[in-house]
Amino acid sequence: MKSSLHPERMELPIMQMLKNIYYLTRKEFRSVFSDPVLIILIAYIFTMPVYDMSRMSTDVKHAAVAVIDRDQSVLSFRIRDALQAPFFQSPKAIDPHDTDALMNRGEFTFIIEIPPNFQRDVQAGRHPQIQLLIDATSMTQAGLGSSYINQIAGREINDFAGIELPEVIKPVVHAEFNPNTESSWFMPTSQIGTMAFLLLMLLAGAAVIRERERGTIEHLLVMPVTAPELMMSKILANGVVIMISAMLSLWFVVHLSIGVPLNGSLLLYAVGLAVFLFAVSSLGIMIATLAPTMAQFGMLVLPVYIVINLFAGGSSPRVNMPQVAQDISEYWPLTQFMKFAQNILFRGAGLEIVWPQMLAMLLLGLLLLGLALLRFRKMLEQQG
Repeated sequence: MKSSLHPERMELPIMQMLKNIYYLTRKEFRSVFSDPVLIILIAYIFTMPVYDMSRMSTDVKHAAVAVIDRDQSVLSFRIRDALQAPFFQSPKAIDPHDTDALMNRGEFTFIIEIPPNFQRDVQAGRHPQIQLLIDATSMTQAGLGSSYINQIAGREINDFAGIELPEVIKPVVHAEFNPNTESSWFMPTSQIGTMAFLLLMLLAGAAVIRERERGTIEHLLVMPVTAPELMMSKILANGVVIMISAMLSLWFVVHLSIGVPLNGSLLLYAVGLAVFLFAVSSLGIMIATLAPTMAQFGMLVLPVYIVINLFAGGSSPRVNMPQVAQDISEYWPLTQFMKFAQNILFRGAGLEIVWPQMLAMLLLGLLLLGLALLRFRKMLEQQG
């Protein structure tokens, strides 16, 4: 008799825990989907900003160029005509006296001044100089564009003078994973991770704050539910919403609309995304337990998001950052997810390549969950 009841006593707590998580998760789903403004916001964030990031290229495209041609020779016209789309707009001839005014108004990124007798000096074997004025406020275009102009002018001068420069090494370039070297491929995929990080941290944390401000935590305390069950329900409900939104954005916006090829396994990407969202949800709940009001929660989330996003490598390469910043941010969830997403989507990597990132995100998520649980229990005790 005693042995027959023992298995039931072992199974009941587990089944009860699963039932509690299930019903609490349903409650969280109803809370999310009962807010039409929130649904519209999620749909917007995973569509328009992601698509707009593909248009924000770091490449030199359609840069405005003006030319002050004091030579009016065949060579000067060749240099001017060689500045073509898609890198540059058609060069416009301007008056030398208008140079400062045009640069001050930002109408041109580059102004090229070709000196008098330029062609004659080249033919005589002299080395006349072309002056290049750059609006350096356009930092990326200024650096790359000046290099392009130097190469174009040098090529035209050498061709005109009949100079053949010996090539010591002639490289054969193969651009792996991004054949056209399009920066627009990288930015939208990074944006999905960044938006998922921000939204889920806000949603999971706001769910805790909302329970406390409405006083519903007091009702939950008298029910047979535990703090881990409450936390898991909020992680599951909000995480599923963001995960579905992110996967739909990846397929319909990034792949079909923008045209970015997805080389890796989408199933493996989804698993890694779920692990990442688990870590982010835990972080959001932990921050929420530190903030007594929604306003203070927002003030805490904002600097956390800015710092983590800044050093994650989504907007700029991490190798350009100070070594201390790289070491500190190495195991942040967004940093690991950026590496994971690039390996899967662009390099077509398998589990044998990305398991370190997945393990790091999982361990970090468990650590944050433990810290959040400690704070959550203290918060419930204070409410009680």
